[in-house]
Amino acid sequence: RLAFSKVFSKTSEELDMHLVYDVCHNIAKIERHEIGGGVKTLLVHRKGSTRAFPPHHPMIPIDYQFTGQPVLIGGTMGTCSYVLAGTEKGMSETFGSTCHGAGRALSRAKSRRMLDHAEVLENLKRKGISIRVASPKLVMEEAPESYKDVSDVVDTCQDAGISR
Repeated sequence: RLAFSKVFSKTSEELDMHLVYDVCHNIAKIERHEIGGGVKTLLVHRKGSTRAFPPHHPMIPIDYQFTGQPVLIGGTMGTCSYVLAGTEKGMSETFGSTCHGAGRALSRAKSRRMLDHAEVLENLKRKGISIRVASPKLVMEEAPESYKDVSDVVDTCQDAGISR
């Protein structure tokens, strides 16, 4: 929104660019969860995951009470993304957590060793995707090949019942 405001010399409100939803991941939060029949206060650290509370949970905004907490699952530069929601099973089995993306298939170092930035850019261009990036290193580290298949990851979360 800031970039658009700068380019068009208007505020995000004047451009009708309102924040739809914001989500945190890789954080620690103090929350209350049921454990062994009793409710306990816990510090829940979500590394590689995000909060996904089910419908009717008191900690989610009224707008999402019937659907559950939205979970944005980002794909890669070359794949789709998903919007999921939390479930009761996820609450009981994962403290209301689910994935926040596909997850790396290759380390950053291995991506830099195995991939050629020009080839990654060409593959994206063939899909109609253009990117603006300051560093060839970053292109290789964030290439679609560096990540797991996001659809497989989402299917696994849904099959496990921790998000839908």
